[in-house]
Amino acid sequence: MPDLRFFDMGSKIDLDQVAVITSSRLSEPEKKGSGFVTACAPLSLGGPGKAAFFSDRRYLTNLRRTEAEFVFVPQAFVEHVPLASVALVTASPQAAWSRLASRLYTPRRHEGQQAIHPSVKMEEGVTLGIGVVIGQDVEIGAGTRIEAYAVIGPGCRIGRHCRIGAHTTMSCALIGDRVQVLAGAHIGEAGFGVSGDAGGLVDVPQLGRVILQDDVSIGSGTCIDRGAYDDTTIGEATKIDNMVQIGHNCQIGRNCIIAAHSGISGSVKVGDGAMFGGRAGVIDHIEIGAGAKVAAGACVFKDVPAATMVSGFPAKPSRQFLREMVWLEKNAMTKDKG
Repeated sequence: MPDLRFFDMGSKIDLDQVAVITSSRLSEPEKKGSGFVTACAPLSLGGPGKAAFFSDRRYLTNLRRTEAEFVFVPQAFVEHVPLASVALVTASPQAAWSRLASRLYTPRRHEGQQAIHPSVKMEEGVTLGIGVVIGQDVEIGAGTRIEAYAVIGPGCRIGRHCRIGAHTTMSCALIGDRVQVLAGAHIGEAGFGVSGDAGGLVDVPQLGRVILQDDVSIGSGTCIDRGAYDDTTIGEATKIDNMVQIGHNCQIGRNCIIAAHSGISGSVKVGDGAMFGGRAGVIDHIEIGAGAKVAAGACVFKDVPAATMVSGFPAKPSRQFLREMVWLEKNAMTKDKG
């Protein structure tokens, strides 16, 4: 379930209303009026009252094993829905799930007219710059400094001896000790999730969190999206440069280095000690092994083994990339002379 420090949860929704909201239909009409949806979840985290969706045959095993009481599913896969689950048939399962989740969950907003909400808990030695805004139920550890015009959203936790730079925004975030977030960074905004159905495009609700572990450094203008359902996590002592994008659900290991203008798409897993040169890019659902290096300007389209260096577009082992570049240059020169 989403962390209710960061989200308000609506009341349960009866099955008939769910069908109307999502433009879906029951595969077994006799189940009409039986049950309520109380939460949304992935297939793997289903349970009584929970609604999940299936839209990618890569997760067919998860569909067959799901314990979700309600499942949005295309007609072609209805037979794979467990007997204990109610199948809601739709051509666009993710969009249907998104419309339902938007009814159940709403990100908490700052309450009242005071910049520093009365419920905020601050340990000794916390320093606040001019114009700082801190939402309800925030907790801040001793010795932390929050610079001018930073905005800390409801429910956030910030550890001890941190520095939060000017004009930084933070929401749905749990921050460890000695973390440095430089000016203009944005931590915990919604990740980029979009689906669509006959009603048009719909934003997929982002119901996870961002976790920055101890001694992490985040550069100016960097954006780290909260998870779609699980967490986006940055491991201990990882250093991230200016103007970097970290997508939702990324798991970045300890002691990693990510240089400026790099972009890491959603659900990427990065092992401890990996390094990324400037303007490196990684597509979604890729694994980068421990100690791997991605050269500046490289774009990764497949998994990178541990302790491997890759270069180029698409990225490949650096020695191979350099040999190909030398071959290409020699042949181009030969052709010009001919």
